[in-house]
Amino acid sequence: MYAIIRSGGKQFKISPGDTIKIEKIPGEKGDPVEMKDVLFYAEGENVLTGRPMLPNVRVVGEILGQHRAKKVIIYKKKRRKGYDKKTGHRQSFTSLKIKEIALQ
Repeated sequence: MYAIIRSGGKQFKISPGDTIKIEKIPGEKGDPVEMKDVLFYAEGENVLTGRPMLPNVRVVGEILGQHRAKKVIIYKKKRRKGYDKKTGHRQSFTSLKIKEIALQ
């Protein structure tokens, strides 16, 4: 059994027991999360495709923690002009454990 969900503008193929990293969502460690944007569901021969969403499929997960990715360095330079600029960025993300994918 697996499903494809949309979160933070990205799509994820998930199964029960999977751990995924998604864009930051509000919540604390241990909080339950229900994903509403289910695009696809498959269990054996039973395949459902959303147009674009499946309202009768429920995905429940648990937040494992809120983290930040490694720093990405942005460096800009104009040759021969004495201009350079260096900045950094750390993207926040949420670790999520998928508990259940249920057809209602």
